[in-house]
Amino acid sequence: MSENTRRSTIYFDPQLHAALRLKAAHANRSLSDIVNDAVRRALAEDQQDLAAFEMRLAEPTMTYEALLDDLKAHGKI
Repeated sequence: MSENTRRSTIYFDPQLHAALRLKAAHANRSLSDIVNDAVRRALAEDQQDLAAFEMRLAEPTMTYEALLDDLKAHGKI
């Protein structure tokens, strides 16, 4: 562990904890490394989602009712 890390207590479901311990042992990595990587990936996905939302802000919007009316007008429902 580097001195730049922070300690935290996380409570895992017992089966999830067992699976993580097995994965860590199989990969010859620490449980902390696996959890840190998973959190990094989740945060990166969130960042990508937020960027996609930002790009779509200028798109026109349609109410659900208008969408249903449009589908009906074009014989889709």
